[in-house]
Amino acid sequence: MSRRVVITGLGIVSPTGSSPEQFFNSLMSGRSGIKHLQRSFTEQLSVRIAAPVDDFDPAAHFSKIQLTGIERFSQLALVAAEQAVQDAHLTLNESEYNRAGVYMGSCLGGAGTLEDGYIEVFKRENPRIKPLSVLLSMNNAAASHLSIKYHLQGPNITYSTACASSAIALGEAYRQIKHGYADVMLAGGSEAMLTLGAMKAWEALRTMAHEDPADPGASCKPFSKNRSGLVLGEGAAVLVLEDAERAIQRGAKIYAELAGYDCSSDSSHITRPDSAGQTRTILNALKDAQLQPEDIGYINAHGTATQAGDIEETHALKQAFGAHAYKIPVSATKSMHGHLMGATGAVEFMASVLALQHSCIPPTINLHLADPECDLDYVPNVGRTGVPLDVVMSNSFAFGGTNAVLIAKRFVP
Repeated sequence: MSRRVVITGLGIVSPTGSSPEQFFNSLMSGRSGIKHLQRSFTEQLSVRIAAPVDDFDPAAHFSKIQLTGIERFSQLALVAAEQAVQDAHLTLNESEYNRAGVYMGSCLGGAGTLEDGYIEVFKRENPRIKPLSVLLSMNNAAASHLSIKYHLQGPNITYSTACASSAIALGEAYRQIKHGYADVMLAGGSEAMLTLGAMKAWEALRTMAHEDPADPGASCKPFSKNRSGLVLGEGAAVLVLEDAERAIQRGAKIYAELAGYDCSSDSSHITRPDSAGQTRTILNALKDAQLQPEDIGYINAHGTATQAGDIEETHALKQAFGAHAYKIPVSATKSMHGHLMGATGAVEFMASVLALQHSCIPPTINLHLADPECDLDYVPNVGRTGVPLDVVMSNSFAFGGTNAVLIAKRFVP
């Protein structure tokens, strides 16, 4: 069995907007969500910039009792999912519950709860750990809360594959529907790792961007010669995926068709990216979508602004697309929303779907000094409107060598 899979609902809580419309408008206007981090521990950091979701008020969405059992990364996921379900006007009857599931991605899960627990154990004479610490911090908590809230009795899986986590969650959810194991899936990712421990660990890895002396929001500079690394962010994105026939029958609004997906491993190095593995994943995704390289009209790059990563991705695009690579607009929206780790793949795929819907291409901001080794059309600084788009691609290339590529196209019944 092979069925078509469509996207019928979008929901997002991000550093650049907490609705799909606000998020995409911010991207198109080149507004950065990167800023000085305002936390009690900020003075202990050498890198004091991040992309937080500062306008998120948990009390506006959850009762005090609920908040004792729902960690921040799960809170973000629940709010994003509620937007997506409402956007899709999705309702399920009891007979459909076992044909609906949830796939989510997250790298660290309940990072805040874990850190609080470690502080309590190692710094207090009489440590008192929260009774629900395990349930708060487990990586699959967000997906489980979604399953419970919406009575989703089909597959419930959380992927933790570094930066590719939520892209793989979307891709595997797509396969569940495509091959007949489910009719509806909530899929995406959530991350909330802006904690002292997590940020110190990233500092130690020396992949974090230096703060731009003139403007903190300009610190992430993908594909620029003076790029210095990534900026950590937080947030969640959830999409409703649905069997196309079901969506048509119920009169659903259809954003796009999720038409192609592949994931694979470089099998070469735990941190160093490999263009050959990335190329292989891109070509396999095109094959899955039954498309040619020339069909792709826009690519949302992984584009972390690391020295090696941006060059290897540029090489991969040239190897996969040949001469056509120079004709494809490619942008790195991490320059604005930061790197949301396990949530990034879903956030960037959503940006790609919205680009397709609006015929607009978001820019790569802070790209004022071109790197000669990154010589493709990286849409510097200013977004483009009125661009005919039929097919878009989103790349997620992770530590550990895991690569994931998603392709969406305009839906034609």
